[in-house]
Amino acid sequence: MSFFAGCDFFMVLFILLIPAVLLGLSEKKLKWYRWLLSLFFIWEVYGSTKIQLLYLIGYVIFAAYLVKIYLYLRKKYGRNKYIYGHAVFLSLLPLLVYKIGGLRGYSVFGFLGISYICFKIIQVVIECYDGVINEIDEFQFIEFLIFFPCLSSGPIDRSRRFAEDDNKIWSRQEYIELLWTGLYKIILGIFYKVACSGFFYYLLQTYFAGKHRPIYLVGYAYIYGLYLFFDFAGYSAMAVGTSYLLGIKTPDNFNKPFLGVDIKDFWNRWHITLSSWFRDFIFTRFMVDSARKKRFSNRLTGASVGLILNMLIMGVWHGLEGHYILYGLYHGILLAVVEVYQKKSKFYKKYRNNKCYVVCSWFINLNIVMLGFLIFSGYLTEVWNLILTRF
Repeated sequence: MSFFAGCDFFMVLFILLIPAVLLGLSEKKLKWYRWLLSLFFIWEVYGSTKIQLLYLIGYVIFAAYLVKIYLYLRKKYGRNKYIYGHAVFLSLLPLLVYKIGGLRGYSVFGFLGISYICFKIIQVVIECYDGVINEIDEFQFIEFLIFFPCLSSGPIDRSRRFAEDDNKIWSRQEYIELLWTGLYKIILGIFYKVACSGFFYYLLQTYFAGKHRPIYLVGYAYIYGLYLFFDFAGYSAMAVGTSYLLGIKTPDNFNKPFLGVDIKDFWNRWHITLSSWFRDFIFTRFMVDSARKKRFSNRLTGASVGLILNMLIMGVWHGLEGHYILYGLYHGILLAVVEVYQKKSKFYKKYRNNKCYVVCSWFINLNIVMLGFLIFSGYLTEVWNLILTRF
């Protein structure tokens, strides 16, 4: 069984959601039922590969103790950067081991969803350091990490937002609104993932894969981009919809990304929870630290460097292969160029609200985004290797 894939998963999911709906309509707590469902689906999905299950359990228990110990040390020693740095490193260590091991052809500490759990742990450690989080309910923290709709591929929720919903008893009217919104998102997600994603995957494999002429590369970029969107947006919509039925308003992950008029607008619409996580916990912190240390002569230069660094790290997060790193660097440079252009260009300031300018900007951005997807797919690497063999 896999999350949000296959008739067996959906059949079991819909049956097990019925008690949740009855509890919600009866204005009862959903917390304990959410726990049971998460444990059940973790067993069903990970149970067939016991080593993944053991890695998951080990990481979650390790994270609970790590955060608890760090919070104690934070209260005792204050904002000690040495302790804080070690806490962040230890949170990240299993993911680093997994990524580096993958380059060498073996999987160590690898399990489905390790990246998303890692982001949640680091978020809590950072907010403990900031003093935003002063107490940790270990039981709720573990529930936050293993909440099954978002376990394997996000969206990435925030612990304090999750805690508000986790402790809330929804009124009947509030839950009815959650119910209808959740059902709509689940149905939309199924349509995206099964019908739309399946259709574009068929086109990709039938008409474009293995063909290397420029016209086919253009087609591959667009079809792959649409396939990737419908596949991931479909999964995310189903995860968010299921969360709603369980009383958790997990944030949406996509908002019509192909309507973005520039690359900044695109990233405000694409994989929103990931891009906002990187913005809040990497880019913003880099900017604050740079301002404090006077690392750059002006803020615009710092922002440009920060955007490139931010997206480069995001590329590395996807994988240590060359095409992922290039993808991150590509988007980082684009964001930096757009940042400078929008801050410095008189032409932009004069025409940015002009309809013709907006349409042209949208069209250019769409092609830029699709080229990024072509890089991300790794297909250009295949083409390049083919060219090298001919010479």
